[in-house]
Amino acid sequence: MSHPTPTSTTVHAEQGERFDEILTPEALAFLTRLHDQFAGRRQERLADRMARRKHIENGRDLRFLPETAHIRENTEWRVAGAGPGLEDRRVEITGPTDPKMTINALNSGAKAWLADLEDATSPTWANVIGGQLSLHDAIRDRLEFTSPEGKHYTVTASPDERPTIIMRPRGWHLTEKHLGYTDRAGYTRAASASLVDFGLYAFHNATALIESGRGPYFYLPKIENHLEARLWDDVFTFTENALHIPHGTIRATVLIETIPAAYEMDEILYELRDHAAGLNAGRWDYIFSIIKNFRDRGRGFVLPDRAQITMTVPFMRAYTELLVQTCHKRGAHAIGGMSAFIPNRRDPEATERALAKVSDDKRREAGDGFDGTWVAHPDLIPTARAEFDAVLSDRPNQLERTRPEVSVTAAQLVDLSGIDRTVTDAGVRSNVSVALRYLESWLRGTGAAAIDGLMEDAATAEISRSQLWQWIHQGVVTAEGTRVTRAHVESELHEVLRSLDRSLDDRFDDAENILRMVALEEDFPTFLTIPAYAHYLVDTAPARTREPVAA
Repeated sequence: MSHPTPTSTTVHAEQGERFDEILTPEALAFLTRLHDQFAGRRQERLADRMARRKHIENGRDLRFLPETAHIRENTEWRVAGAGPGLEDRRVEITGPTDPKMTINALNSGAKAWLADLEDATSPTWANVIGGQLSLHDAIRDRLEFTSPEGKHYTVTASPDERPTIIMRPRGWHLTEKHLGYTDRAGYTRAASASLVDFGLYAFHNATALIESGRGPYFYLPKIENHLEARLWDDVFTFTENALHIPHGTIRATVLIETIPAAYEMDEILYELRDHAAGLNAGRWDYIFSIIKNFRDRGRGFVLPDRAQITMTVPFMRAYTELLVQTCHKRGAHAIGGMSAFIPNRRDPEATERALAKVSDDKRREAGDGFDGTWVAHPDLIPTARAEFDAVLSDRPNQLERTRPEVSVTAAQLVDLSGIDRTVTDAGVRSNVSVALRYLESWLRGTGAAAIDGLMEDAATAEISRSQLWQWIHQGVVTAEGTRVTRAHVESELHEVLRSLDRSLDDRFDDAENILRMVALEEDFPTFLTIPAYAHYLVDTAPARTREPVAA
């Protein structure tokens, strides 16, 4: 009689300094339990994504789901809402979790910090586990850092002045190839990056966070529908039971950054209602999602130069107004999007222009009813806070603004008519240049890169390469009369490479290979980070399996 193989989690990479403090036998056993429960359902949800995307490609229009109309029409239900330390979120700072950035975020004066293991982090093994170490030490008030130049960084803000930490794990679509999960059939596959990031953070820090008067809080990225939200909710409940913490202690804010999710905001909140704190308008990935899903649906879905797609165009206004209305009628926070402008302390005029743009953006969000917003740099916090202070005063939020006057139809969310569709030669060149430079930074382990006065993350590269692909395949002609072809983009790529300052250890050749793969090939990878990670960031070592440990 055969017996099933014991499930296990296997480390496939070399241990870095102090990695054993995160990858303990008990923590790996907890990751195994998460995969035992949820790895199969994750695969089902990803298969469903593929099927839905194919339906859209074949001409099916998105709609509000008739089978869940009773959830949208029921005016009684509410979400759990803000947990301790989340009541006032008027300005949140975002950034990766390396020690220096962690310390800067905790000293920033923001109300919350999106500790980003997703788009602002290049998922090298050192960054993934190093980020967990930074958070582990910061939560226990023992994080310090000395730069190679000898500058020493410490957390100087008092505990009451530090922003509430909200960790963003990687999305359901990503894997962590440095950890292997062996199922009961004996088959070993790469671990889910979502479960790894979430599981290690919750396992090590949930109790300490609760004892500090806060809690284990998360931003959930790239969700496409309410069934994916239900999966996360079940992960939360399982974790609360496993770690012996009260049900509802975990709180989640969902990024509405995919076009399918915009049609299921009520349903997403409903599935997470015992754990939901709010929704966020993830503007840049949202634009990428529209391009990705409708890239083959004809010229009616071709967008102009990236810089022209602002939050004031009609389809973006419809999305954000629906988000605020949906959140407030359910008792959830509506958090605004990222202002990527960054000040330049060596260029006062550039800083003045950046601050003016941030001020305009945040004034609009506060006026629209958002309860808070994102910035990418500490110097932007006073400007953003001033706009929200002007509307909120001493109130922590504006949940009372339910926006009953808003009425958004399914068609309005994808109505691209009435916008300037101009594509320019400069827009093509900019997409090539920004994508190439960001990818080079990402390959060197830096996922948040200052490029042309903006703080860019993976979403920028996704928009840039997706537009190039779409412009090529839709036969777009620029305002100057240039037809966007593969040959033309390759010419621009060659010119950009010639213009760069090169060094012996730069990664521009690899970045060029990735850009060709994700923008110039016939097939369109759903996320550029999937092939880029597999080809360039996986650093494996002989597998080491930890014996199962009760958790």
